[in-house]
Amino acid sequence: MNMVAGSGASTVDTAAGRFRIRLDGPADAPVLVFSNSLGTTLEMWDAQAERFARDWRVLRYDTRGHGGSEVTPGPYGFDRLGGDVVALLDALGIPRASFCGISMGGFTGLWLGVHAGDRLNHLVVANSAARIGTAEGWLSRAALVREKGTAAMAELAASSPGRWFTDAFSAAQPAVVRQAQAWIAGIPPEGYAACCEALAHADLRPQIGGIRVPTLLIAGTADPVTTVADAQAMRAAIPGAQLVEVPASHLSNLEAPEAFDDALGSFLRTQAPR
Repeated sequence: MNMVAGSGASTVDTAAGRFRIRLDGPADAPVLVFSNSLGTTLEMWDAQAERFARDWRVLRYDTRGHGGSEVTPGPYGFDRLGGDVVALLDALGIPRASFCGISMGGFTGLWLGVHAGDRLNHLVVANSAARIGTAEGWLSRAALVREKGTAAMAELAASSPGRWFTDAFSAAQPAVVRQAQAWIAGIPPEGYAACCEALAHADLRPQIGGIRVPTLLIAGTADPVTTVADAQAMRAAIPGAQLVEVPASHLSNLEAPEAFDDALGSFLRTQAPR
């Protein structure tokens, strides 16, 4: 493993490529991994890292194609995006970890639950679904981003608040909204498009019934992208899964951090690994 430090984050070379990560919390504490949504970076978890690093070794990373992680040519698939997490754990010498992902990161968690459950102590899937959107929608977005490049990312940044936050939150917390827009505007177009292609072909509905990791599902009551009904369908399919609804739209950890953190903390405290 080659680790290069910088500005609170590190770059780690793994068997799957180079990733930008950040580690916080006691070195001997159990590991909690946070995985970002499409169009964001590991900084989206700043509030959660501050809270959970008191008792956990918190590992955050930029998904492939995002932030400071490697941008490899697309299309990607979740065999690759999920495999990246396994490669990170291997490179850092972490045999098992608890995992919390939101939206695309939540789907990565479902993939891990299906294909690498032996590496997980807990699985938290927030604002996600076993099938997100439609292939046509994701492929159209990928094509547009490849065609228009950074101009398309700027357009996505302008339109993202309507998908990510309630109108009331956007009005009350403009600084948070501007930061989220800056994240998506700065994502490399190829990385974003390649992740759209991964989502286009991703459908774990036939497989999530095989997940045996203790699972918490978090849904935003006002989420138009991955709805409460999507979370209810996952709860019905995953044995023993719990569901908590929080008053938020799609990026619920940013819009309702206290409710999100309370749900996550309670689950991690009370649900023993299998």
